[in-house]
Amino acid sequence: MPVRKQQKVAIVGAGRVGTALAYALLIKGPAREITLANRTSERAQAEAMDLSHGLSYVSPTRVAGGGYEMCDNADVVVLTAGAAQKEGETRLDLVRKNAEITKKIIPEVLSRSPSPILIVVTNPVDVLTYVALKESGLPASRVIGSGTVLDTARFSYSLGRHFEVDTRNVHAYIVGEHGDSEVPLWSRANIAGVPVDEYGRLRGMDVGPEFRRKMADEVRTAAYHIIERKEATYWGIGLAVTRIIEAILKNQHSVLTVSALVRDYYGISDVCLSLPSVVGQNGIEAEVTAKLADEEVEKLRDSASVIQDSLRSIGYSGREYHRAAASG
Repeated sequence: MPVRKQQKVAIVGAGRVGTALAYALLIKGPAREITLANRTSERAQAEAMDLSHGLSYVSPTRVAGGGYEMCDNADVVVLTAGAAQKEGETRLDLVRKNAEITKKIIPEVLSRSPSPILIVVTNPVDVLTYVALKESGLPASRVIGSGTVLDTARFSYSLGRHFEVDTRNVHAYIVGEHGDSEVPLWSRANIAGVPVDEYGRLRGMDVGPEFRRKMADEVRTAAYHIIERKEATYWGIGLAVTRIIEAILKNQHSVLTVSALVRDYYGISDVCLSLPSVVGQNGIEAEVTAKLADEEVEKLRDSASVIQDSLRSIGYSGREYHRAAASG
């Protein structure tokens, strides 16, 4: 399948996350056009002007800012607008106010780009991905949440630092909610194909239960520590979402832990959460299924329950997912 020709990315929200994403996109170069749409159009115009002044040093790219007209005929529309997570808040504390913002944005976007790939970044991302899916009416494959792509990168970083290996050679995933109930898949984690437990033993390094608890806590609480020290996270998520967009615009068929609608995965259905998925030009092209440890399955079901409860609190009940044991 050919690579998209237009390669326009529209970012809704010119706050810290939106501008960090625009900056990362500009440097990485997967898009030929980057636009920023913001409620205060002057802010978006100023950010676009600032970014444009560095165009001599990157690949040829058009950068513009304004209102919702910036979403015209976009290949990919990224939703970053919403209330930011404050110190002491969980991502799920944001659900009601950001769900209302998302519901207002969707028709504005679709009136200008009738069939884009939507990427939801605003938190709580799994809940808002479901809201965007239901409100847009787009195929499930074209509504993607940034999910645990950043959490997975944090996991690989922490393991790489512990074992003193290049993070790019660590293959380990975080699934479930992008939040406190996220699930590290220790049963699938490996370094250059060697399971983490075996690699640790070969190196004479700790891989016991306390090590696993510490690594999982480090990943799960990373955002809280950053927010406590500098009010917000944005550089990491900017790079993570750029990776998703690169997979789409370059049709890379990359395996990424994006959030998307789940249909009968270990008995979980009708909720958006993160699982390893193949991402390409058409959005989500396939789900990568793997046998998980029993403990991981139970934690994943619990994570789905957290998201489902949050959806019910804002009137998106959906179907109950089944907690009965599932084969596979």
